[in-house]
Amino acid sequence: MDEPGRIPKFANARAIFHAQLLRGPLTIDDKGIPAIADGGNKTSILIARSIVAKLGTSVTAARVAGQTSGNEFESACSEFLGATFKELQHLRPGKWQVVQMPQRDRVGIARFELYAHLSELARLCRENTELASLIGSDYLICPDIILARDLEDDAEINAAEALINDSVAGRCSLRKSNGGKSLIHASISCKWTLRSDRAQNSRAEALNLIRNRKGRVPHIAVVTAEPLPSRLASLALGTGDLDYVYHFALPELIQSVAESNFGDAAEMLRIMLEGKRLRDISDLPLDLAI
Repeated sequence: MDEPGRIPKFANARAIFHAQLLRGPLTIDDKGIPAIADGGNKTSILIARSIVAKLGTSVTAARVAGQTSGNEFESACSEFLGATFKELQHLRPGKWQVVQMPQRDRVGIARFELYAHLSELARLCRENTELASLIGSDYLICPDIILARDLEDDAEINAAEALINDSVAGRCSLRKSNGGKSLIHASISCKWTLRSDRAQNSRAEALNLIRNRKGRVPHIAVVTAEPLPSRLASLALGTGDLDYVYHFALPELIQSVAESNFGDAAEMLRIMLEGKRLRDISDLPLDLAI
């Protein structure tokens, strides 16, 4: 039950997340165009302006390079997830780490247990150009953010009572004594906006995560600040590769679209919401606790 006058931690974390973006990449230029808007699309500009106005006061500045905005967005998303998921130990016990992966990481997901075998595949491809030409390099995935679980000592597993010893559970991934690596629980792709083929890049990355694993499929999600419902739909609609698409400010987007009187945008947004394909970033940590 809500306590009167007390702000829930997730609501506070969400406000901090938005404030961080408003100080950084979520600027508005001297023409009044927000950094998340497509400057050549009137609908995008109007919806983006409305979202920013609902979030707070933005900095007036020239739009920075896309890669810089993307990196800052990734950092903000990583900090939000780190601040919120740690509060869910009662729902998802474990030793967790939120890892913002380095750009152009040559190891990528191979540093984690589900995909450790890809390191050997990469080595073979480096040594054999013919093999490399046949296989390609699409399997060398480096997600923006990884939620990983550390392995457990036998003492921790046996804390309440004796459950395992050297005679059993000799191949399970969670047990540190079996010599594995940290476990990927979730892969999160951060897209500041959705232009051109960015949506398809996320889908291709998701499919590679599914196909190349040795173990269960991790949670696969995309977080974006894209204001146009039609572009969100290019990623959100359909099933099978992504869990969900998370918008950085979904309630504000819904209200902004409703106020804009853009019928097509409102209908597309309704389809995504009723189809349970689009969620707010505040839903993300709880979804990852499943």
